[in-house]
Amino acid sequence: MTQTSLAPSGLLAATQRWSALLRNNPRMYQSLRPFQTEWIPLRGLRYHVRHWGSATSTEPPLVLLHGWMDVGASYQFVVDAFSEAFVQGRRIIAPDWRGFGLTQPPAGNDHYQFPDYLADLERLLEHYSPGQAVDLVGHSMGGNIAMMYAGVRPERIRRLINLEGFGMPANTPEQAPARYAQWLNELHQYECGTLTMKAYDSAEAVAQRLIKTNPRLPQDKADWLAQHWAQANAQGEWRILGDAAHKIINAQLYRVEEVLALWRAITAPTLAVEATDNHMAHWWQGRYTLEQYHERLQAVSNCQQAVVQDAGHMLHHDQPQAVAALIEGFVS
Repeated sequence: MTQTSLAPSGLLAATQRWSALLRNNPRMYQSLRPFQTEWIPLRGLRYHVRHWGSATSTEPPLVLLHGWMDVGASYQFVVDAFSEAFVQGRRIIAPDWRGFGLTQPPAGNDHYQFPDYLADLERLLEHYSPGQAVDLVGHSMGGNIAMMYAGVRPERIRRLINLEGFGMPANTPEQAPARYAQWLNELHQYECGTLTMKAYDSAEAVAQRLIKTNPRLPQDKADWLAQHWAQANAQGEWRILGDAAHKIINAQLYRVEEVLALWRAITAPTLAVEATDNHMAHWWQGRYTLEQYHERLQAVSNCQQAVVQDAGHMLHHDQPQAVAALIEGFVS
């Protein structure tokens, strides 16, 4: 795959915009290690990828996968918390998944299938690390993708870290008729324009939305994330950089037996990380518990577990130093 260069005009515009934002809000979080950005042609899309560190390092690249309704920039706080030697010693990359961030959705797309994430990841690794295994980190949805991919292509993963990628409750075949009906109904809502992403009147309002979801998030980091998590349109409305079609339920049931078969095929040493305030009980109301997740983890032959204190689901925002220390220690 051909390496694509950074777009000079786009970078200049972004740099000027960012400088203006910092002047207007000097209290905004200022990253210690600003990322570089590029777009690569991948499966009919222009995939947006952020990267830090050394592009010429011979060490395994560290690949950071974000979660649902998030962006690759979400890992900035963790990258800033890595040691200088660690960052300078390897390449660190964080893509925006299709339909998130600056990776625009496919033309005419009205829903997303999970296998596409696996195929996208495969092409990304072929581009950035041909013939070399990588260290793979995934948060939430990204953690689930990372675990699945490590079972499909075990030889491509050297170390695997799953940040709260718990999976979902088990389904039964009897749920299929209602699931397909819900999928069709939500497709119709999307086509009619009733399934949309909420608009905000300013970046400050987006930051407040982030803090409402995660009260642990400091104001300076919320202001910084808002600039990457959302974007103003021609009408001056700020909209989250996530395609509304992501809200449509997956037509297929979550098949635990298949997931466990993939997990059993993982050969990389694996670290499963969870937060003390992990939200499992709130999300699933007893239909899927932390204890059940721990039972599933027994399918992974070489798996350690760690807990990040005083953190919620966005643990890489809440305790970036602790998360960075876990990642750095495990992959080094």
